Amino acid sequence: MEIRINPVGFSVNPVLEEFINKKFSKLEKYHDGIMGVDVTLKLEKDDQLENKLTEVHVDIKGQEVFAKKNAKTFEETVDELYDVLKRQLVKAKEKREN
Repeated sequence: MEIRINPVGFSVNPVLEEFINKKFSKLEKYHDGIMGVDVTLKLEKDDQLENKLTEVHVDIKGQEVFAKKNAKTFEETVDELYDVLKRQLVKAKEKREN
């Protein structure tokens, strides 16, 4: 499974990149058909407290799972999105098996 990180308008530091890769690579436990994960990181207007936006597209055979989240840090968005995507992938796998 390939994880592609796409920062918009800034560079990702290696610590954040490793955190994202570690977290989202665990998604394979919940669905065996994952072909790739696209993670887009954006900084929104600086006057907002929760100005870190993360969008994640997970390509699975025959469909795509998507989620996005704003928070104070990218790590917080990744943690929350992991839980959301895990639930979506489990549902998609159950539908496929039925």
